[in-house]
Amino acid sequence: MAVVSAVGLTKRFGDLTAVSDLSFELEAGSVTGFLGPNGAGKTTTLRMLLGLARPTRGQALVFGRPFTELEHPAARVGAVLEASDLHPGRTGRDHLRVLARAAGVPQSRVDEVLALVDLTGAAERRAGGYSLGMRQRLGLAAALLGAPELLVLDEPANGLDPEGVRWLRDSLRAFAMQGGTVLVSSHHLAEVAQTADRVVIIDRGRLVVESTLEELGTEPSSLENAFLELTSERAS
Repeated sequence: MAVVSAVGLTKRFGDLTAVSDLSFELEAGSVTGFLGPNGAGKTTTLRMLLGLARPTRGQALVFGRPFTELEHPAARVGAVLEASDLHPGRTGRDHLRVLARAAGVPQSRVDEVLALVDLTGAAERRAGGYSLGMRQRLGLAAALLGAPELLVLDEPANGLDPEGVRWLRDSLRAFAMQGGTVLVSSHHLAEVAQTADRVVIIDRGRLVVESTLEELGTEPSSLENAFLELTSERAS
């Protein structure tokens, strides 16, 4: 069974079609880059997968069922769609404690995930004073609280310095090597080429290509060239 399965996903907002007849699957133990130009429908698709938006047509399945029907969802799926989704007056540790309590996760897990994302030293600082990169790390810590099997991340490298980007790459690869599955939306094509096993590229809400990185070519520039060629063809 596929970990994630999008089947004919369509989402309309009035006269605007944000996502149109989109289908793809993710298998366990993989990192998939979810790519597309601005406005391609990536975030809308992720929101449908996570039960935050209802498809106009089609299905978004996680572990074979809609996200809203999962039992103990925090133990199955961790997600970061907005790094700024936090209370600025709370410390990083308190932010995670509130989320752990709501998800039924032991409080001992808070210190574990703070260590995993290298925020232990900043845990008592108010999150409103965090840099964007630190907020990205805190968001990932929140996603990891329930020790999930699937991570869904929207632009997680935004605000990270080169060391942070490398840390994120290594973390996602390690997560997949342990059997986890990652779907990561990103504009950083060179980084996706070093991190992902496969890509799903969409444009104007439609699937352009679903492919392994190997199929696209082994040169570092192969993904960028394929992305630009495929999306510019649809624009012409």
